[in-house]
Amino acid sequence: MALFEYLFGKKGEELVCEFLKTQGFEILKRNFYSKFGEIDIIAKKDKILHFIEVKSTQGDYEVEYRLDNKKYNKIIKTIEYYFMKHKNDENYQLDLLCVYKDDIKLLENISY
Repeated sequence: MALFEYLFGKKGEELVCEFLKTQGFEILKRNFYSKFGEIDIIAKKDKILHFIEVKSTQGDYEVEYRLDNKKYNKIIKTIEYYFMKHKNDENYQLDLLCVYKDDIKLLENISY
């Protein structure tokens, strides 16, 4: 990944965290890593844990299509690892947050 894309992605995550806070989310963890993959943001709202994948674009295409089945399965394994490590039985969901040039779109409780 080129430095420009990395910095753009990090800036997108900063914007997303601020957006989520205005929507009533409490940010618990950023960039949770396991040997299976990474979860960009773990947040909580209304007693539900939200595992949030962030995708950003500077173009005009629908960024949600960048979350393919392979990446989705890595995220699911990472969520399972999170629960194994944290011994937690809270309700949860996987969300996708898309950052466009002039818009942020939250797609809640996604699944394949």
